Amino acid sequence: MNTHFPGRWIGGATLILGPVVMCAGYLLRYLSSTTTLTPQQQAWAETKPFAAYGQFLAYTSEPGLLTLSYAVFALGAVLLFPAFIALAQRVGSGLAFWGATLLVAGLFARLYFTGADQTAFQLTESLGLDHAVNAVMKEYVDISYGPWRVPVWASVGQYAGSLLLAIAAWRSGIFGTARALMLLLAGGTWMGVLKAASIPDVLVTALLCVALVPLGTQVLRERPLAPTGRPKVLSW
Repeated sequence: MNTHFPGRWIGGATLILGPVVMCAGYLLRYLSSTTTLTPQQQAWAETKPFAAYGQFLAYTSEPGLLTLSYAVFALGAVLLFPAFIALAQRVGSGLAFWGATLLVAGLFARLYFTGADQTAFQLTESLGLDHAVNAVMKEYVDISYGPWRVPVWASVGQYAGSLLLAIAAWRSGIFGTARALMLLLAGGTWMGVLKAASIPDVLVTALLCVALVPLGTQVLRERPLAPTGRPKVLSW
C-alpha cells in the first residue's frame, strides 16, 4: 500500500479531476468574457493595454458568471497540486521532483492572483465601476507582483517546472513524446491578475487532460505504469 502523499486515491482522482476542472475554468473564463460584452465593449477593451478593463466590464455585466469562472479556475489549481506530485512520484527521479515543486509554486501564485482578482471585483460593489477600475489600474503592477514580488517569481515556476517534469516523464518512459509535449504546452499558459482566457488556453489544457487522465485511471486501478526508460522520438 502506498502511504506517501498523495496516495493512490487522492493522486489518481486529482490526476483526472485536476486538468478537467482547470480546462473547464479556462473555458468558462473565455465564455464569460466573450458572451457578456457587446461588440462595442469588446472593441473598447481591445484598445486597452491590459485585459483587466474587459474583465471589469464583464463582471459588472454578469457577476455571477464571472465569479463562477474564476472559482472553477481556482479549484483546478488546487486539484493540480497533488496531481503533479503524484506524477513526479510515478517518474521517481530528482528532475521530476524539481519540476513538480516548481509547478506547485506556480499554482500557489495562481491562488494569490485569484485573491487579487476577487478583491478587484468586490471593489466595484463598494466603489462603483469607474472608481474601482481607476484604483486597481493605478496600482496594477504592484498588485500583480505581490509583496516583495514573491508571487510573480513563484509564477515562473510554472514554465520551468513543466519543462523539467515533461523531460523527466519522457526520459523515464512514463510519457512518450506526445504526452510530454502536451504537459509542456499546458505549462505555457498565462499567469497574472485579471487576465482573459483564449481558445488556445482551452485547447492546451484539454491536451493536459489527454496526458494526465489515463495515468489517473491507471493509478486508481492500481495499475500505474512503471518507468521503462527513454522512449522513441515518435511515441505516445
